Amino acid sequence: MNCRHCGAQVTLKVLDLGFAPPSNAYLNANALQHPELYYPLKIKVCQQCWLVQTEDYTQAGELFNSDYAYFSSTSSGWLAHAAHYSENIIDKLQLTKDSYVVEIACNDGYLLKNFVTAGIPCLGIEPTASTASAAEQLNIPVLREFFGEHLGQRLATQGQQADLIIGNNVYAHVPNINDFTRGLKALLKPHGTITIEFPHLLKLLQYSQFDTVYHEHFSYLSLYTTNKIFQAVGLRIWDVEQLSTHGGSLRIFGCHQDDPRPPTTAVSELLNTEKEYGLQTDEVYKKFQLKADKIKNDFIAFLVEQYRSEKAVVAYGAAAKGNTLLNYAGIKPDLLPFVCDAAISKQGKFMPGSHLPILPPSILHKHKIDYVVILPWNIAIEIRKQLSNMEKQGTKFVVAVPELEVLT
Repeated sequence: MNCRHCGAQVTLKVLDLGFAPPSNAYLNANALQHPELYYPLKIKVCQQCWLVQTEDYTQAGELFNSDYAYFSSTSSGWLAHAAHYSENIIDKLQLTKDSYVVEIACNDGYLLKNFVTAGIPCLGIEPTASTASAAEQLNIPVLREFFGEHLGQRLATQGQQADLIIGNNVYAHVPNINDFTRGLKALLKPHGTITIEFPHLLKLLQYSQFDTVYHEHFSYLSLYTTNKIFQAVGLRIWDVEQLSTHGGSLRIFGCHQDDPRPPTTAVSELLNTEKEYGLQTDEVYKKFQLKADKIKNDFIAFLVEQYRSEKAVVAYGAAAKGNTLLNYAGIKPDLLPFVCDAAISKQGKFMPGSHLPILPPSILHKHKIDYVVILPWNIAIEIRKQLSNMEKQGTKFVVAVPELEVLT
């Protein structure tokens, strides 16, 4: 295996989760009667550029198809995050009706709708038809294509270079990260700005977030490695913010290499933090498998204990990270009879691999539930607020990551 960025041979294993179906490949009832496609789920790290990456068994078209079920607007917390970002970046960059904004992987328009409201011209790029249609209903123009160097150059040739390029939780999802970054370079105006958000590799390792590993995530990124990828195409990072989203993310600010804006101290400080933790050494990666195995085993033990005690345990949040946990632990409906989710696009379907039925949250009030396992632990606070009536009636909430915990 060769590194997707620098081409060096990659041999150091970080995590082996066996075989699993793609984490967003939700099933309808008819699909349960047919074979299900599983792929190896392993990540390794390049010891030259320190890019952590999956072994390459799947193609993006197999993962992000027309039935893609993740709609960003389902989470009220994420909508608030997007609105706050939009307000701040419009002010920071002094964007006006004469500016041009492009969001790559615009999903259902959860973010660009704020620019439409502000009267700032924008374009969404979104290959999945289900979410692209939702964005178009918000009067957002959408290109239904995968982004890369070819599309970036084509838009530039058509006079559509951007003052601001946005990419939230897409950079880790692209199989050819070099081609994608060359596309950013081509699409960006001479004094334009790129902002990209992605889960921070440092947090994944610090807090044993192994369930954020799935086939749709081709890369697991540090500031150090992202800066290298940018520099290789003539871009650079001039600022960085640390965010609480998705268990700990980075928002990087990029520009052309010759842009006069100096790098902020936040960049050098975070690079030092990553180095001190050991992100450019072997040892921190060699320890990760044992951490993941402990989380898996503790989760299984909890469910078996409740099963033997005849306690009613269900799950909430049909998230991709939940599918990684359930499939690695081998959980089936005998231990978790169903999972609830507020996304209408997922209700009535089944979780890939585990085949847990996905039901609307209203079903929770028809049963006496002892424990609710919150699979998307990163929004546990938001979910507990939504289900506060259950807590008053004695239901307890549980998360499995970074460790098994009954929330109090």
